[in-house]
Amino acid sequence: MNEKKMLMTEGTIWKILVRFAFPLFLGGLFQQLYNTVDSWVVGKYCGDSALAAVTSSGSLIFLLVGFFQGVFMGGSVVISNRYGAQNKEGVNKAVHTIVTFSLAIGVVLSILGVIFTPMILRWMGTPANVMPDSVLYFRIFCSGMLAMILYNTATGIFQALGDSRHPLFYLIIASAANVVLDFLFVAGFDWGVAGAALATVLGQLLSAVLAFAHLMSGRFVVQIRLNKLWPDKKILLQIFRLGFPSGIQNSVIALANVVVQSKINAFGDFAMAGCGSYFKVEGFVFLPIMSLTMAMTTFISQNLGAGKPDRARACSRQGICMTVVLAELVGVVVFIFAPQLIALFSDTSAVIEFGAWQAHVEALFFCLLAFSHGCAATLRGAGRPVVPMVIMLAIWCVFRIIYITVVLRFIPNIVVLFIGYPLTWGISALLFWVELKRKDWTKNAVLC
Repeated sequence: MNEKKMLMTEGTIWKILVRFAFPLFLGGLFQQLYNTVDSWVVGKYCGDSALAAVTSSGSLIFLLVGFFQGVFMGGSVVISNRYGAQNKEGVNKAVHTIVTFSLAIGVVLSILGVIFTPMILRWMGTPANVMPDSVLYFRIFCSGMLAMILYNTATGIFQALGDSRHPLFYLIIASAANVVLDFLFVAGFDWGVAGAALATVLGQLLSAVLAFAHLMSGRFVVQIRLNKLWPDKKILLQIFRLGFPSGIQNSVIALANVVVQSKINAFGDFAMAGCGSYFKVEGFVFLPIMSLTMAMTTFISQNLGAGKPDRARACSRQGICMTVVLAELVGVVVFIFAPQLIALFSDTSAVIEFGAWQAHVEALFFCLLAFSHGCAATLRGAGRPVVPMVIMLAIWCVFRIIYITVVLRFIPNIVVLFIGYPLTWGISALLFWVELKRKDWTKNAVLC
């Protein structure tokens, strides 16, 4: 890819954001297929209990990897900031440092995930009839955690350097393989949730191999060499300084989601399957918004590194407006077609009812969630991840859990849980708006 096209320091802002975000969106779409195809195939061929085991996997998986994904986000900011400043040696050191760290963490998480999965599932209150399938699915998934982390690391490197196309190519290939293996293992060999998990792991492994093959080929801006895989202490500290707050945020939010999932579990298998299916739908439809916010972070970091704060501020304004409008349009579509979307995962009327119910409560408030993510992306790109961490932990975790726990005692209805999401989105959006209006965030940017 042309190096000039990977720099975001020149050109029309909204065009660059869209050009960069579109492959991210398509890549995220194919990445979502990993678990969604599992859910669809398992739901159709193995029943609702198996579907509940697979669809409830998201919060546990994110609990295991969320912290390190946040840390890797700090690594992306370090790389993109140095790239914007044309510091090629610094980029090279940062890349090798983050890859070394990823290798170590991938091995550790794989081992911990396999060991502690049953304990975490019991703590989540997973029903007894779902427990065997859940343990089996999670353990097989965790055994391939290293491949998932390495691919996400490679994707972060590509994106930090302004290339969102190569990860897309690798995901298309891996996702196609995953779909074929899902039908082969589950529908053909009748391996159930174990087959679905194995198909996902093999797909992730394929995408990681393809991504690193290119990064090591010498045909990219940076070339990864095995003899240089050693962490630079100074850069590692920078990565932790910028990524640790996001990592803490991800972990605590994941923990809060596990608590919320335990509340959903209390309403039975149909609620688990219905809400799990809704979260799959939400994950799909929110991909364009998340892709734009990721593009904003890279754009802002590169331009601040290049000494162009006015361009970074313009990106923040345009990016937030684009995400809010797009999110509301998507929310209207989900609100109208909720039953049909949930029915893609299950034919059971009770499952569809729960999923559509949640969609009708939450979908029209997607604009608030998008605004919060846009503001958080702005501040992370400026090297200020602490503010998003504080706001999201205080509101999306502490306040949301307190609200759900207290109100459910007096009104034991699952709609109380659904209301907790738009309520906390609105509060966080207000706090982010106040923060960005309070002072010029570019003057306090923490540059690498």
